[in-house]
Amino acid sequence: KLINQVVLIDYIIIILGDKNMTRTLTGKPSIDRPWMQYYPPQLMEGLSIPEDTVYEYLLKRCPGDDVAAIHYYGREITWKEVKEQVDKVARSLRAIGFGEGDEIPMFLRAVPEFIYVLLAAEKIGASLLCRDNTIQENVDAVKKSGAKMIIAQDFLSHEDLNKYRNEAGVRGAVLLSPIQSANRSEVPDYCWNYLESLYTDYPAYGPCTISWDEFLKLGEAYQGTVEAEKNIDRPLFRAYTSGSTGPSKQVIHSAHTMIGNMHQMNFYGASSDFRPTWLVTQLTPSLVAVVVAMLLLPLASDKLLILSPFVAPEDVDLEMMRYRPNCWPLIPMFIETVMKNGRVPDDYDMSHLFSAGAGCEAYNNNQLQRAQKFLNDHNCKATFTTGYGCSEAGSNMSLPLTPHPIRNGNVGIPMPLTTISIFKPGTEEELTYNTMGEICQCGPGTMLGYDDPEATAKAIMIHSDGTRWLHTGDIGYMQEDGTIYALTRGDAPRYGGGSLATLPMENLLADAEIPGIDDEFFVIIPDPEHHRCFVPYLFVVLDKGYTVDDIREKVYDCLEEYMHPIDIIALPERPFFHFKTNRIGLSKDIMMGKFEN
Repeated sequence: KLINQVVLIDYIIIILGDKNMTRTLTGKPSIDRPWMQYYPPQLMEGLSIPEDTVYEYLLKRCPGDDVAAIHYYGREITWKEVKEQVDKVARSLRAIGFGEGDEIPMFLRAVPEFIYVLLAAEKIGASLLCRDNTIQENVDAVKKSGAKMIIAQDFLSHEDLNKYRNEAGVRGAVLLSPIQSANRSEVPDYCWNYLESLYTDYPAYGPCTISWDEFLKLGEAYQGTVEAEKNIDRPLFRAYTSGSTGPSKQVIHSAHTMIGNMHQMNFYGASSDFRPTWLVTQLTPSLVAVVVAMLLLPLASDKLLILSPFVAPEDVDLEMMRYRPNCWPLIPMFIETVMKNGRVPDDYDMSHLFSAGAGCEAYNNNQLQRAQKFLNDHNCKATFTTGYGCSEAGSNMSLPLTPHPIRNGNVGIPMPLTTISIFKPGTEEELTYNTMGEICQCGPGTMLGYDDPEATAKAIMIHSDGTRWLHTGDIGYMQEDGTIYALTRGDAPRYGGGSLATLPMENLLADAEIPGIDDEFFVIIPDPEHHRCFVPYLFVVLDKGYTVDDIREKVYDCLEEYMHPIDIIALPERPFFHFKTNRIGLSKDIMMGKFEN
């Protein structure tokens, strides 16, 4: 029977016997596909990507019209209501001028209406455009789309609305209240406090705005054609990369690529004994992984999707204890908050969590050890794992393989219909096992491309055998059994020799267990004195009473000479930007001399 992901992989290994079974290897992972030894025939039978729209895909897996699909602040929204709302929104989108091939700019949090608009956009042949960066970046994206209307939460400020009107040519906005679908009495005080903080003194107003109810009324009066001809390969979802590791780019996915990713994960968090719950806190649907792996996946695999988008990041521990979910997509920022807030009682039982792990960015051995201890101390039986994926791949690229220690960059094995291999960076020269190179992927979840053809050609290379490979820019290696180790972003040579790989360097420090260091991470910046070379800076969070001078010598002792940081800088806590460690912000601070004595 299908149970949670972590246990399933163990189960697979048991029924297959010795995971180190004798087999002949060519030395090329893309040919050998050694990870397939861990997937049983029972799982692979019929595991082909269906030729469905996202809406068709969900309806085929709908457990019944009267079953709750979504829980939203005290209200249970049935599948029947979801269907009704999607039809209404599709008519309303047509009524305000959107049609086939159009881009619909949407600035909503993970509210039920986001799902309605996504599925309605698919019905009319349009695509959603989501971005959550600076107001200027958002305005630029809308201007490029050519859209004349936007959909936003009603805490959009009038100043920002005028920017969309004056700079992007937008004529109006549909404004949605955060509690449109909520039971007001069930919204906890800390969520109300967060909501209130989002409003300015001058929210958007005037004849160029319409409420959600007025929007739906327009749809009721619409008499024209609503549904476009089915095309699962047309653009459906456009989202920008976070910009935390480099310039933000618009990633384009279709129904086919989105289903191509989630169809390989439908067993995640499943149970034959009861219907699991799935909690999504704070994360915005401007991220591909949130939409595909956190919102659509539970709906496609018979789980109750609990949405709590209006909780401050520092209060996610309160929502975890309030809902006691079976599945809760975590990122390093969230688990660190849960551990450090001190509000989870020592005797709180976390056994309600089927699985636990952190995606979004690399997690070093120190972080892993602290998270696993926290789970163990609170009776959670899950192994804390790390995931690997990217927006360009549609979200996840791998699944955890728990028999191997979840350390040193181990991100598991490729998903069953996904091929991952290691190539010489920027080329189609495939490398063999245990050899560092660029992690590349091909599979049904790979994006259509960026909105920039030149950038697309650099990221997606058609190799001489005709295979379409996504070149991620990430550096790592693969073991003979198919286990992937993701170590750093891009090649960063240091002048005089050696390549600066952030995760291995952090793990050397973590494994040294230097007294006084609570957390540590590296930031790699261009070497101002040597072209195309880089230098490392070490940032640390120190235990009370310790200074950088107390740890400096021990840091140098455990690192190879070429890894020695230019400087060691103490911070009160790890800073985040778009839910990831804010390395790009710290890089700018370093280059501006902010940390110089």
